[in-house]
Amino acid sequence: MQLRTNARLLTAIGLSAALLLPACGPAADESGKGNLVIYAGRDEALLSPLIKQFTKDTGVEVDVRYAETPEFTATLLEEGERSPADVFISQDAGALGALSAEGMLKKLPADITGAVLKDYTSTDDTWVGVTGRARVIAYDGEKLDATEVPRSVKELTKPEWKGRVGFPPGNASFQSFVTGFRVAEGDDAAAAWLEGMADNDVQTYEKNGLVLEALNEGSLDIGLINHYYWYEKAAEVGAENMRAQQKFADPGDPGALVNVTGAGTLSDHADAATFVEYLVSKAGQEYFVETTFEYPLIEGVKEPEGLPALKELEGPAIDLADLADLETTIQMIDEAGLS
Repeated sequence: MQLRTNARLLTAIGLSAALLLPACGPAADESGKGNLVIYAGRDEALLSPLIKQFTKDTGVEVDVRYAETPEFTATLLEEGERSPADVFISQDAGALGALSAEGMLKKLPADITGAVLKDYTSTDDTWVGVTGRARVIAYDGEKLDATEVPRSVKELTKPEWKGRVGFPPGNASFQSFVTGFRVAEGDDAAAAWLEGMADNDVQTYEKNGLVLEALNEGSLDIGLINHYYWYEKAAEVGAENMRAQQKFADPGDPGALVNVTGAGTLSDHADAATFVEYLVSKAGQEYFVETTFEYPLIEGVKEPEGLPALKELEGPAIDLADLADLETTIQMIDEAGLS
């Protein structure tokens, strides 16, 4: 079949067919043989050791291409059935939902999707959640007490927070948060919030890490990030040396979204599902917990120390598969003047 290209998404992240990344190695032939080709939308430094261990444990040779998740989403939409990719690893559910909506993802075996907590995977078995990442309201602990920090992102449009709040509007996790806002409360409410933040002189950054850095330096009072950025930095410099602190939003608030990283298969390669199964195995889940402080999504793996239990977090009542409409979200962010 001929898949349509999401032109808006391509334009938004500066890609075109002529700029698509070159093939990274031999793809599988029709018999499912050949090296397993992975499009990895997460950091190479994080995934490379795990993928090497997978090859060591299974004997499966892997060719990996690394880029940002939005880039790969656009690339896959452009490549369609011509894509050499067998597996896609995404940093958020929205990208996987977008590909699933185009019919690009193969159904995974029920024993793989069934291993993951049901609220953090697809409802149609086309992709599986790998780790959980909670949205938090981070703040400068030297300027603000936790009791002074809003428990809802909606309060950040108030005059008292003018020029004091920051976030990365081009980041995939932020875009998924806005998409979740739209799904939970409607497009009008989400658009009004974005416009309200723009009018309130919100500070914009390229990445979550830069938001956290600004908080630690004292140049920003409040920032919207994923929880694990704080824990990774605290592990590096010591929690006692962290000026930035963080607070979980009220249950049901758009700012309390728990999104997932995830994976799906795009071909019938014999080892594609095997690799995805490896990601949600006990060993794979423990690797992510120890390396990134993200939440495991299977029973029997201990959550990162110091975090509230995943079952205690209550994000907006949405299906993560509904985070697929990134196109409208990106348009809203653009229209609010935040891109």
